[in-house]
Amino acid sequence: MALKYFKPTSSGIRQKIASDFSEIKTGEKVKDRKKLKKSVRSLTVKLQKHSGHNNQGKITSRFRGGGHRKIYRIIDFLRSDKAGIEAKVSFLDYDPNRNCYIALLVYRDGEKRYILAPEGLKAGDIVVSGEEAPIRTGNALPLINIPLGSNVHNIELYPGRGGQIARSAGQSAQLIAKEKGMVALKLASGESRWVSDRCYGTLGVVGKSEDFNQNDSKAGRRRWRGRKPHIRGSAMNPVDHKHGGGEGRCPVGIPTPYTFAGRPHGLKSRKKRKNSNKYIISSRKKRK
Repeated sequence: MALKYFKPTSSGIRQKIASDFSEIKTGEKVKDRKKLKKSVRSLTVKLQKHSGHNNQGKITSRFRGGGHRKIYRIIDFLRSDKAGIEAKVSFLDYDPNRNCYIALLVYRDGEKRYILAPEGLKAGDIVVSGEEAPIRTGNALPLINIPLGSNVHNIELYPGRGGQIARSAGQSAQLIAKEKGMVALKLASGESRWVSDRCYGTLGVVGKSEDFNQNDSKAGRRRWRGRKPHIRGSAMNPVDHKHGGGEGRCPVGIPTPYTFAGRPHGLKSRKKRKNSNKYIISSRKKRK
C-alpha cells in the first residue's frame, strides 16, 4: 500500500494522508472492470441504516448517525466449500465496509466470490483451497497442512464456521506449534491460543498494512463514515449523564465515575466464562 500526501491548499486537506489506490488500479482495462462489477451485483446487499439503535429503537451504540450510503459486499470467509477448484483473481476492489481491499475470484465452474485481498495478490493470479493446495499466498488450507512459522489470516475458530481471526488490514497470526489435533497460534495482540488443526486459514498477511498511517485531517470525513463527535459526560446536563450539571467545572470520580447508563466504572459485567477461553495459552492482558 502506498500513501498519498496532500499539499495544504485548504484547512480540510492540511495534514491529510490517504491511500493512492495503486493496487486496485492495476490489472484489467477499465471498461472490462466496469462490466465485471455489473456482473457481480448478486454479491452485494443493500444496507439499512440504524444509527446505533436496536430493534426496539433504543440506542445501544452512541454517537452514530448519518454517513454515506453503503452497499455491502458478501465476502467468502469459508473457502473450504470450494476445495480443489482453481480460481483466477479478476481484480482488486475497494470495500467501504472494511479497512482492507477485497479481491474478486472467478472459479473454473463459473462462480464468482469476494475474498479478503492479502499482500502481494494481483489481478491474474491463481488461488485454490483444499488440503492439497500449494503453499502460496492467497491459498486456503487446513492449519495441519501449513508449515510452522507461516503467517496466516482469515482463520476459523471452529471448523466449518468461516474465518473469524485476523481479518483486519495488515493483520496475521503465526503458527508456532502443532500437538494432539490442535495448532498454537500467536496473534497480533500478543495472545497465544490453541485452535483445532481442522480449521482453515489463508496464507499471507491481509493487505493494506499501512492503513493505520492514514489521517482524515477533518471531522467531516469521519461524519461520512457515520461517526458523530464523542461528547464528554461532564459537558452534559444531569438528565443525560451522571457526570453532568453542577456550577463550573466539577471533578469526575467523586465518589466514583459512572458510565452513561448510570453504572459504576470497573464492575465486571460478564455473566459466564466463555468456553473458548480454556484454549488461551497466554493472554494479551498483563497479569500481576
